[in-house]
Amino acid sequence: MATIRTMQLSPRDHAPPTPRAITPRKPKFDFAAVPKHWFAGSRIGTHIANGVNMLFPHGERFFVRSVNHFLDQIDDPALVARAKGFFGQEGRHASAHDDYNDMLRDHGFEIDAFLERFQKYGTWVEERASPELRLACTAAAEHFTAIMAENAFNQRVLDTAHPVMRDLLLWHAAEEIEHKSVAFDVLQQVNPSYRLRVAGMVMATLQLSTWWTIGFLTLLRQEGMSAKELRAEAKAMRARKEAPDDSIAKRVFLRGIRSYLRRDFHPDQHDNYHLAETHLAQAGLA
Repeated sequence: MATIRTMQLSPRDHAPPTPRAITPRKPKFDFAAVPKHWFAGSRIGTHIANGVNMLFPHGERFFVRSVNHFLDQIDDPALVARAKGFFGQEGRHASAHDDYNDMLRDHGFEIDAFLERFQKYGTWVEERASPELRLACTAAAEHFTAIMAENAFNQRVLDTAHPVMRDLLLWHAAEEIEHKSVAFDVLQQVNPSYRLRVAGMVMATLQLSTWWTIGFLTLLRQEGMSAKELRAEAKAMRARKEAPDDSIAKRVFLRGIRSYLRRDFHPDQHDNYHLAETHLAQAGLA
């Protein structure tokens, strides 16, 4: 069985920090209090967020299955413990986002046909992709979610969100940072092939960007907005600085791809664990 290779750090990187213990938490959220357009009253901003959050129940469970498939091949007890913490956190994220999707239904959005297509596609891929490729896709997707999590804290993109949604998404973001290196470390032990890592990144990028866009458009179409209304709302959001200046493609996908494709990449070379620790302490979840 392959073992984890020693990482060669470039001069600009410091030694990775010691991985933290991963603790599943289960805060409660009152979605009944959340308005239909919960992100600064903006339909566009709300559905950009809804578009990706709708994917999480199926996506998080796929991540768990992909890592769990190899659990009996991991000979590092500390990594096994971290993986089990990862399973607990992702399972609770999936459950919370099931409730989130029920909230969207309560708001009158037709999401079931979209989710059924997404799940059928995911099942089709899972039946055809090798277990190692599914693990590589999970490791890459976890890199993207860790970047989105860091942006939520550093760029304060949720400041104008409804408090319940802000609490939900910051809890989720903090735990994504906590377990950001688990799938990657399992991949390195199972198969550290650079080619496999790149294939997983391609798969994750195409799937996340495509289904996020379709989800966003599915919801926005139900608002019945004209092109003129869309442009006016987008312009107003920029004027009020309710959205970052750069695009999701740049701040999530391009940033993520650039760092991930370095041959010496490891998620912990970028130490942002303090963001999770600070938020969880302030939220009483530490």
